[in-house]
Amino acid sequence: MNLSLIDTHCHLDFPEFKEERDAVVQRARDAGVKRMITICTHASRFAGVKEVAETYDDVYCSLGVHPHHSGEDGELVETQWLVEQSKYKKVVGLGETGLDYYYNNSPADVQKESFKRHIRASLETDLPLIVHTRDADADTYEILKREGQGRLRGLLHCFSSGAKLAEQAVEMGFYLSLSGIVTFKKSQELRDIVKNIPLEKILVETDAPFLAPMPHRGRTNEPAYVVHTAAAVAEVKGVSLEELGKITTANALRVFNLMSAPN
Repeated sequence: MNLSLIDTHCHLDFPEFKEERDAVVQRARDAGVKRMITICTHASRFAGVKEVAETYDDVYCSLGVHPHHSGEDGELVETQWLVEQSKYKKVVGLGETGLDYYYNNSPADVQKESFKRHIRASLETDLPLIVHTRDADADTYEILKREGQGRLRGLLHCFSSGAKLAEQAVEMGFYLSLSGIVTFKKSQELRDIVKNIPLEKILVETDAPFLAPMPHRGRTNEPAYVVHTAAAVAEVKGVSLEELGKITTANALRVFNLMSAPN
């Protein structure tokens, strides 16, 4: 099988991978994963994210502050800081940013302000926005719609929200990135939503080290496991895994347009 996949969202700078990062990246390559995007969650950790991207030709990165951390000291960064730091050659997106009202690790007003600053930076740089949203569908859509001015590019990562937000996101031109959650037995509602999403708007990811798909659930997730997520999506969409890989790879290269195409 000539499989080509892109893991559009993983966290290779996290301590879970420190001791065997080379092996993790090689296993991904062996599984047919042609590109990986390691996602920044803290402004203070961006140097480490860049170091990982610099180490591997097939790993790119993002710049952003996760909503969980937006209320921490030094993490509510200015739009201009995001614009300037995103000039690093392997940054292909801004985020992850967004709203998380499930955990509320940071105050909602701080999350919203951080989200808006990332949106402004995305508009200024034309880098796609990587959005995290949990239990915040209405506010997420309202802010994207109002602040995005109809010009915003991006995706909802690890999509597990409702059908309404899925439809709204696609109408805005956003992509939906699917994680291992789509493989879980309890996720039939999500699979039903996926049936109605155009293939041209679907991406696949791991969110590694979190959310390992079946049959690896409960273990540390890694980019190689995106194959299982892709297989589940392919089954829902009624296409082969190879075809799903081809389409989602093209989608990823379209939204992350600064990332080089694999040979």
